Amino acid sequence: MVQIQAIPSLSMTAIISTPYSRDLGDELRRLRETCTHFHGRAMAVQLGWDPSKVSDIELGKVRASEIDLVQYLTTCGKDIDFIDAFRGRYYNAFDLFFAQLPDDLRTLAMAEAMATKIISLDIMTVPGLVQVEDYARELFVDSHIEAPEDIEKFVRARMERQAIMRRPSRPECLFYVHELALRMQLGSAAVREDQYLRLLFNTHILRIVPAHITAFRSPCVLYEFEKALPVVYCETDMAKVFAQDKTAVARARRLFQRLDAVALDEEQSRSKLMEYVSGLREDSDVPGTDLA
Repeated sequence: MVQIQAIPSLSMTAIISTPYSRDLGDELRRLRETCTHFHGRAMAVQLGWDPSKVSDIELGKVRASEIDLVQYLTTCGKDIDFIDAFRGRYYNAFDLFFAQLPDDLRTLAMAEAMATKIISLDIMTVPGLVQVEDYARELFVDSHIEAPEDIEKFVRARMERQAIMRRPSRPECLFYVHELALRMQLGSAAVREDQYLRLLFNTHILRIVPAHITAFRSPCVLYEFEKALPVVYCETDMAKVFAQDKTAVARARRLFQRLDAVALDEEQSRSKLMEYVSGLREDSDVPGTDLA
């Protein structure tokens, strides 16, 4: 007989929501919609709850108790193993600092989709939201970390995340890109040219950090939301880290204030990118379009 692993009891408490609590709340909503015929109010009646309780849990606004989760997931037809695994993840859903595996994309995609403002610093690579497909693919291939059969899945997911940039109500974005990212010899000359041209098309939301500015050591993203607290996000090859602590957010704001002072402005960034395109064509005789 499978036993549910003991986890300290969690009462349903209104606390600060996090990207992960909103992600798992949305996962619960999708389970309700796909595994039952109940809408939110009907689900509340079925469980004997106040209607607002279902909504608050699915929005990640409150922490559901252990018993609440068991009742909810059982109503969705889930077995003990599924419930135990979900409870294990949910236990840390409201932590102000939490880490995920690099291939877990749901929380990140949801943070991007909900954000009203995104400010980022990238040092060694171009920001994912403005990468061209071949450049993204070369990043995964060149790392030799991801299994070859998984690469296309990750490339497709990255391209799908860029849909937020085409929305009428897209977030306000500002991408700081260190010049080191432009110097990386990633892929063929044609791939690099295509990526430079994508950046040129987006110079209104892009600022280049000159190569001689060396004080910045790691990439960072600050997400701001209409109805939630700001979140700082950092990514490595080993983990994705989300921080909602006030001190972390304040440090991120100081970082971007400093970048605002040292980065090239829009026109200077455009000129710098054109230098790279021109140099690439001179070196490789890659045909291209007129940049004038």
